Amino acid sequence: MRDVLETYRTLESPSSGWKLVVVDNGSTDETLSVLKEFASLLPLTFLTEPTAGKNAALNAGLARIEGDLTVFTDDDVFPRKDWLVELRKAADAHPDYTIFGGVVVPRWEVPPPPWIEWVDPGPVFTLSPETVREGELSREYASLVYGPNMLIRSEIFSSGVRFDAGMGPRGTSYPMGSETELVLRLVRQGHRAWHAKNAVVEHLVRKEQMEKEWVLRRGILCGRGRHRTSPKVLSWGGIPLHLVRDMPKEAISVFCAWALFRPEALFRARWRLNILVGKFIEGRNMAGEASQHATSSVALSREAR
Repeated sequence: MRDVLETYRTLESPSSGWKLVVVDNGSTDETLSVLKEFASLLPLTFLTEPTAGKNAALNAGLARIEGDLTVFTDDDVFPRKDWLVELRKAADAHPDYTIFGGVVVPRWEVPPPPWIEWVDPGPVFTLSPETVREGELSREYASLVYGPNMLIRSEIFSSGVRFDAGMGPRGTSYPMGSETELVLRLVRQGHRAWHAKNAVVEHLVRKEQMEKEWVLRRGILCGRGRHRTSPKVLSWGGIPLHLVRDMPKEAISVFCAWALFRPEALFRARWRLNILVGKFIEGRNMAGEASQHATSSVALSREAR
């Protein structure tokens, strides 16, 4: 965080000024001392949120926002010096758009191994596809607005909109896609998204994140998030019926790639299978949540009598 905050000291300020809000979500290291160190060097406000979860922390931070634009990022993201200026330009140039996403490029802690080319950089490392151009993001592509570089007009939050506390990082097991869920929810309500290619940040990719097993575990979290944010599908006991067909098919692909000593095909098949496993897990979780809610509703109804 110290390195990130040093980068913030080099930021060019938009003419409207800027303010930084940092939420400490249960850290046990030197986070608070570092924040105090920078309190006199940056327009910095910091607070603590004891409820575990990134979205709980984001919701707490929203109580401290000021101004007409709210920009989101992470504590391992290094912005280019004109980042805020470019986001301000995009928002001012396109007043009919509510959501803006900038570019997220990698900042490799160590040189990446050759097999990293097999990885989908979006869901794994939260990196922007190089093919996305400046312009409107259709409903199909609105999910390319990533949390490390996201702007939403503050009026949205003034109206009471908040992040879904059931999504996003909470320990090691959770459905991914905390910011994506909010973006897709707003788009379904008629809000429009814009890709601002000149607003660039670098997302740190740590050495341990370039291990195959770490990446593959990420597939399960990704699958959980996709299921929770996807349109409803036919299911039984919360399990999407298409998994009955797709999971055995992918399991066979994994076995064939292993038997034929094809490492790239094996890795990709395991990733696809883990996505399906994540959907299976989240389907069961959501069914349990629905059952618990129904039981609570019945209990409250009986108490009312």
